[in-house]
Amino acid sequence: MQNILELQKIFFKSGQTLPVSTRLDYLTKLKNVIKNKEKEILKALFDDLGKSNTEAFMCEVGLTLSEISYFQKNLKKFAKDNVVKTPLANFHSKSIIKSVPWGNVLIVSPWNYPFLLSIEPLIDAIAAGNTVVLKPSAYSPNTTNIIKEIIEEVFPKEYVAVVMGGREENKTLFSLNFDYVFFTGSQNVGREVLKNCAHNLTPSTLELGGKSPCIVDESADIKLSAKRIVFGKFLNCGQTCVAPDYIYCHKSIKEKLINELKKQIIIQFGKNPIENVNYGKIINHKHFARLIELIDRDKIVHGGNSSEQLLKIEPTILDSVTLEDKVMEDEIFGPILPVLTYENLDEVIDIIENRPHPLALYIFSNNKKNIKKVTEFCRYGGGCINDVIMHLATFEMPFGGFRQSGIGSYHGKFGFDTFSHKKSILDKRIWLDLPLRYQPYSSFIDRILRIFLK
Repeated sequence: MQNILELQKIFFKSGQTLPVSTRLDYLTKLKNVIKNKEKEILKALFDDLGKSNTEAFMCEVGLTLSEISYFQKNLKKFAKDNVVKTPLANFHSKSIIKSVPWGNVLIVSPWNYPFLLSIEPLIDAIAAGNTVVLKPSAYSPNTTNIIKEIIEEVFPKEYVAVVMGGREENKTLFSLNFDYVFFTGSQNVGREVLKNCAHNLTPSTLELGGKSPCIVDESADIKLSAKRIVFGKFLNCGQTCVAPDYIYCHKSIKEKLINELKKQIIIQFGKNPIENVNYGKIINHKHFARLIELIDRDKIVHGGNSSEQLLKIEPTILDSVTLEDKVMEDEIFGPILPVLTYENLDEVIDIIENRPHPLALYIFSNNKKNIKKVTEFCRYGGGCINDVIMHLATFEMPFGGFRQSGIGSYHGKFGFDTFSHKKSILDKRIWLDLPLRYQPYSSFIDRILRIFLK
């Protein structure tokens, strides 16, 4: 790993990653190889997570191809020097903001969307002109293998290299002196990443997670709300960092909402989801066992069945849940949906604000005052009004967390900015040299300076 980093340092210093034409050539080649290997990618995602071809393309391969297309259209514009206004005190000069790559970047990706969350930040880093060491998750070995195959077909290892392995390899990589670290994963590992980055004074982006609340007030369209919540919660078998973790609904509409949620689960996944080939599976036995422990059998109002052999758990709704229940301690990251109720929206806002800040927040409402209050007073990464998870599919908005749920953001132009340093340059002309800044000072110079700098 140290040798790979040294090779990439030499390669970056050669300047070969800097021409925009080179970046675009490699991104185009990457796009073509992904298209050519689409079937293998989809099969790997099915083998690792049980994702159907449609879900795998919609949530992973398709979004990855869209990210490349976005940069094919916009990269030349993003990479241009940005000339900004110059104050009178610096007459006659030109003020330039130059986007330059950080240099040698480490990207560590998770297992839940193993292709998208590996390749999308890689695209942003390449577009910005960096070299990359990419470390995919060991929990999704089939997808990791196809990622390695793709990267080795597209890039020389001094440009982009894939490192295989688990925790020990991660630990070693985090200790190395990269110029930038981009990590997607759990909060616990995120803390360790930040400690190592602090030791090396390395800037970083952390895409973490948390318990993302879904508020449904009494004015909401209950049928549509249930339809969209079921889609977002049980997509990828609930193993989505921005999935609604739990519902906070107004007491008056709880029964109606639960009934609609039940109907939608049957409509979308059938009466026996475990037998549904389009319904995914839990990543491994460790996480399966963890999720089973979170299900309070006395509070199940729908679902609850499971198959350890198939690593499948039915979409499960829990009612009469309190903040003290085990299922409300940490991010669920599975197909379990607790339902809590409230009577006063201000109390809900206080509760959310007193807990670790979530990656996402969703509110279903037709009450503009309630929407304004929640979106202004609650602090979170991002979210939706009357929908779930779809905000992350918009390239023109940043995707990232807030404090405990993450630091920094990416997607589209924001990804380019994340993997770039904004270098400020003042280009001063030599034909004029105002004497105001030079000693000896005088009352006249003082008066002129006050005019310039007021």
